[in-house]
Amino acid sequence: MLKKVFIFILCLAPWFLSSIIPVDYSYFDSLKLPFFTPPKAFFGIAWSIIYIFIAISIYGIVSYYRFKDIPKSYKTTLLVNYIFNQAYTLIFFGLKSNFLAWVDCLALFISCLFLYQETNNLREKSSKFLDPYVLLALFATILSLTIYVINTI
Repeated sequence: MLKKVFIFILCLAPWFLSSIIPVDYSYFDSLKLPFFTPPKAFFGIAWSIIYIFIAISIYGIVSYYRFKDIPKSYKTTLLVNYIFNQAYTLIFFGLKSNFLAWVDCLALFISCLFLYQETNNLREKSSKFLDPYVLLALFATILSLTIYVINTI
């Protein structure tokens, strides 16, 4: 039982790395935002829940297969998705680049679709936990594009 908890924590912990990066929230406050922008608290809560679902999905794969039997395509897709996910905070709040933040969101969304497919190919039950991730990534892409456009005009 303790081993299962440890493995789950290993699946979950990396997703929260970007949350330890200090961010300048005044940058976000200085932007013109579209009417459909949720309250700031939404992002922390939603992404925390999504990260738990991602970890459950990953745990479902690593507990079902031996690590060496997990296809390289799944591991690569997961890594690429992880990099795009974690890069957003650095790009948006660090570089203060709305355009690059949108590009990152778009890449994240596309990589979410690939991750969903790779996960579904291995274990359909695990892929269902990625549904909210795909939807939130799509919303983030639309929101990010809208923020870029209305702050460029």
